[in-house]
Amino acid sequence: MTSENSSADDARQVWDVVVVGAGPAGASAAYAAAVAGRRVLLLEKAELPRYKTCGGGIIGPSRDSLPPGFELPFRDRVHAVTFSHNGRFTRTRRSKQMLFGLINRPEFDHQLVEHAQKAGAELRTGVTVQRVEQHGSAVPDRRTVAVVLQGGETLLAHAVVGADGSASRIGAHVGVKLDQVDLGLEAEIPVPETVAEDWQGRVLIDWGPMPGSYGWVFPKGDTLTVGVISARGEGAATKRYLEDFIARLGLAGFEPSISSGHLTRCRADDSPLSRGRVLVCGDAAGLLEPWTREGISFALRSGRLAGEWAVRIAEAHDAVDTRRQALNYAFAIKAGLGVEMSVGKRLLLAFERRPGLFHAALTGFRPAWRAFMEITRGSTSLGEIVRGRPMAQRALAALDRRVGLAGAAEPAPAAPADGGAGS
Repeated sequence: MTSENSSADDARQVWDVVVVGAGPAGASAAYAAAVAGRRVLLLEKAELPRYKTCGGGIIGPSRDSLPPGFELPFRDRVHAVTFSHNGRFTRTRRSKQMLFGLINRPEFDHQLVEHAQKAGAELRTGVTVQRVEQHGSAVPDRRTVAVVLQGGETLLAHAVVGADGSASRIGAHVGVKLDQVDLGLEAEIPVPETVAEDWQGRVLIDWGPMPGSYGWVFPKGDTLTVGVISARGEGAATKRYLEDFIARLGLAGFEPSISSGHLTRCRADDSPLSRGRVLVCGDAAGLLEPWTREGISFALRSGRLAGEWAVRIAEAHDAVDTRRQALNYAFAIKAGLGVEMSVGKRLLLAFERRPGLFHAALTGFRPAWRAFMEITRGSTSLGEIVRGRPMAQRALAALDRRVGLAGAAEPAPAAPADGGAGS
């Protein structure tokens, strides 16, 4: 439900935390700040629920980052994965335990927002943020940030969280830098019951024809989510890949209910995560796993951390304390998600050069399949596997050598300014 506060009321008050963007990252940030008892305003330019280009896979880390009592609106539960290499060498691997679940993003995102509202956050939809200001006539004191909306309305906050997607205006204010941009294309294809039954409980992952590309089929009841992703700049080839992929699957005769595209962006290692009293998280910060481009768990985890540290920044009384808390937020991100991203970048570089090696490992090498299962279930992570398992360290080093990569896994960052926790 949209907040009924008038513009005049908003102009007279200073929010503890304003969150821009009501996707998984923004809703998680709003929930975390509201649970801490702060006055939180969540802004969203669309009306909810709204569609988002996304496969909708909920892996273990996503599940473990949800608010207490959150009931996942699963459309299917995955126990099998079919792997193929550009349509060839197809093999299905199965698991007795559920690997991950599949959701529709409109339902999932809306439910996250409702949990934030129940925790005390206020929601305003249909509003577009033009910019944020931390100095100037719109800012009454150094402890506030001005959030300027389209039409000229200005909101004031002691801290702002930018979670406004991969084309983030808040990210531009912070100065987010990117070193990987990919194009994802997707179709939601309604299918007859007989086709849906064939896919129930099973997903397909196809390693694609362009370097670093892959396709997927995720079943969701009477609809199949079919998509492909590849590097930006390969738009025509990516579109052909999706068309060929759908035809190869025998789905070309079914009319998609939705066809969409989306750019995913990964941050550079030295990209900032804050500026003054403004933090960024999720896609706005360029936080996602570079190889698989999995972003929901990164959004949920970074959003929770951003909400927790936004509360600390809102309480900061001077620039020194604000900077200290912002650095602690950056440490928390880099110590957890940053390590996973570092490993993911190495895997992507190797995968771009030797996709057949990855296919052979996942379909024929039991430890690789076991690692895949453990990561999707959430019992471990890419970072934990590389740091804690000598065999995995040797395998990754061997991949580095095969494709001419240098260096080892990124070391853990230095200790935070005053004991900030990792993710």
